[in-house]
Amino acid sequence: MRPSEPNAALEDALVARHILQRLGEGGQPPQHGVRRINVGNESYLKVLEHEYFDYHLRFGASFKLVQGYFGGGKTHFLYCVRELAWDRGFATAVVELSPNECPYDDSFRVYQAVVRRIGQRPRTTLGSPSYGLPDLLRNLMDDRVDAALQSPSVPDVDAARQAVLHWLRTSVARAACESHSYRRAIVEFAAAFLDGRFEDEQRLEAWLTGESIPASEVRELGVYEDIGKSNGFVMLRCLTQMIVGLELPGTVLLFDEVDRNLSVSVKRSQIIGDNLRQVIDLCGRHQLPNTLFMYAVPPEFMRNVVPDYPALYQRLKSPVPLSVRSPQAVLIDLERLDLEPVELLSTLGDRLVGVFESARDCAFDRSLQAANAHALASACVYSYFEVNHRRLFVKTWVDFLHRQLVDGELELDQSAATDLVLSGYDALSQTPAQDDFADF
Repeated sequence: MRPSEPNAALEDALVARHILQRLGEGGQPPQHGVRRINVGNESYLKVLEHEYFDYHLRFGASFKLVQGYFGGGKTHFLYCVRELAWDRGFATAVVELSPNECPYDDSFRVYQAVVRRIGQRPRTTLGSPSYGLPDLLRNLMDDRVDAALQSPSVPDVDAARQAVLHWLRTSVARAACESHSYRRAIVEFAAAFLDGRFEDEQRLEAWLTGESIPASEVRELGVYEDIGKSNGFVMLRCLTQMIVGLELPGTVLLFDEVDRNLSVSVKRSQIIGDNLRQVIDLCGRHQLPNTLFMYAVPPEFMRNVVPDYPALYQRLKSPVPLSVRSPQAVLIDLERLDLEPVELLSTLGDRLVGVFESARDCAFDRSLQAANAHALASACVYSYFEVNHRRLFVKTWVDFLHRQLVDGELELDQSAATDLVLSGYDALSQTPAQDDFADF
């Protein structure tokens, strides 16, 4: 079948190949189809789905702290939450925090990162997400015009554009927003896109994304403020407020600490703590409307950093992690999963066999492969007690499935499984210790 003949089977095979490539190459969670291989955290996702996405986020906001060791599945979990949010039309941003690229103590750079990463579900199965606030707004305007054209009273595209402009001026322009300039910038950017005023559109895009632009360039459009370090979080709040004003369900902001921020200075650490405390407090008011704010950290953050800041500690402290019995809990502890380690990896191995069969159009002896997956899972868990054995397992298992495709199916006894794990661990141990860009 030629790649230029798109159909459901081909798309399924391409997504399956993407999953195998991401897992086998770097042990990283896939951008597409992550829930297809998700195992062990379903209880957390069900609480988020039924308690928050279905109810609480319709009018409120929430802060959740995701705790897990590096290699323990934080990035994978955030991707699963992103897909839940995409299913419901939320504007969603996964932002990778690091002391140099995007430090959480610099609210302006955090705002810039969110605006660059925010978007909605890709329009096609194989499409890339359309990242960035400007393209999010352009897509919304296109969708509004298409929806207006469905009305019998709208004869053509020009009339549809006028209807959308009327909605912008009479509804979005009155949305509750802390900054008049921010609201005006959103409305005028969308109007300029609809009117084909390219220069105005470009100037407002630069302003909204936090680029340096002379105030005189946007003043005539009703934008009088600058976006900078002094008001980065104010503008982040305004973004969530305008997302609701644009009649989207809400915003999901997923922050992932990809470097070990625990080594930052005391001053910067205190600012990070203060910023988190402010977000938790704002979630209790209506200044982050319909917003889920999720922050992923290693367990050392709660043990070694948070206790130094009593105001934050009191807000995060909870006797139990999130569960059906405690859906209000702040902490999502990825060290407490639904399955024990061997069962978790074995189940993951079974799912990867199905993905492999889709990707390579082949069929394995499922009983034999289930036994092989269990043998490899046991070898990984009992050879290495670090949770990073998950990355080792997926890389080794994908490689073993490819080998069987060429050599024929093999029975993997415990001794051979241990040898595979040992050789795989030697390869992984040669990577830098800070290779935590995306953990599985």
